[in-house]
Amino acid sequence: MSTFLNYHHLMYFYTVAREGGVARAAEKLHLSSPTISAQIHDLEETLGEKLFDRKGRNLVLTEMGQMVYKYAEDIFSIGRELLDAVKLGPEGRPQRLTVGITDAMPKLLSCLLLEPAMQLEPAVCLVAHEDKIERLLADLAQYRLDVILSDSPLGAGQQIRAYNHLLGECGVSFFGGKNLHAKYARNFPRSLDGAPMFLPSRQNQLRRNLDQFFDQNGIHPQILGEFEDTGLLKTFGQTGRAIFPAPTLVEEEVNRQYNVKTIGHIEAVRERFYAISPERKLKHPAVVAICAAARKEFFR
Repeated sequence: MSTFLNYHHLMYFYTVAREGGVARAAEKLHLSSPTISAQIHDLEETLGEKLFDRKGRNLVLTEMGQMVYKYAEDIFSIGRELLDAVKLGPEGRPQRLTVGITDAMPKLLSCLLLEPAMQLEPAVCLVAHEDKIERLLADLAQYRLDVILSDSPLGAGQQIRAYNHLLGECGVSFFGGKNLHAKYARNFPRSLDGAPMFLPSRQNQLRRNLDQFFDQNGIHPQILGEFEDTGLLKTFGQTGRAIFPAPTLVEEEVNRQYNVKTIGHIEAVRERFYAISPERKLKHPAVVAICAAARKEFFR
């Protein structure tokens, strides 16, 4: 494998993958098909890996090709940003904030927490990535992220250097359609025993807290669905088939957006939210704004 990467070759590979074939890429780049094929072969020689497999008349990315494509997408995206930044000049260039959001974080809450960064002057360009906490921590360790928003803190056993910043905590509310509200709002939370319910998956911190609360209080809901994606959970909850939980902090937004009603609140179950950063003292102005607003306004 060569230590030098020819970015022209990478561009030809990227275009073929994006356009779905050599012929279309050749037309796009105003080059001949044999020329592009030869350049891609040179790139494969440089990397020491095969990037495409041929299936019939079609070219499909290998597993390594998919990884290289992802890197190429990032590289050329940054290149376009560089050209735009030069055109705008230092004063017109928006500051960049790259945020990792764990897949267990409620999307409404993530939007609420990030809003103060979007109101900064000069403007901030927000780049948000949603993924499992393990992959986000790996990106944070390589300084590909400025901060992670999470519903659970960084564990003591983690090998990366990062710090937890508690944003705040709140109770949990339960929601449902009008028919469910009429049936289960009275005598809450005892009414939840036997009630149809959509819950987060068992890997979710809120789910673990709720299971503990249910066990301690002898409540056995009828679980009709378990969801990794909290946005999908709320969308199913909108159908009115089952009750579903969400942080009390976003209660008004949930009722309005999903056309449901609050059945009741549980303060004994607490949801905590964290900003995880690579430094103990926060430096990025947008991250400072997010943490300050969370503590002073949202979780006061």
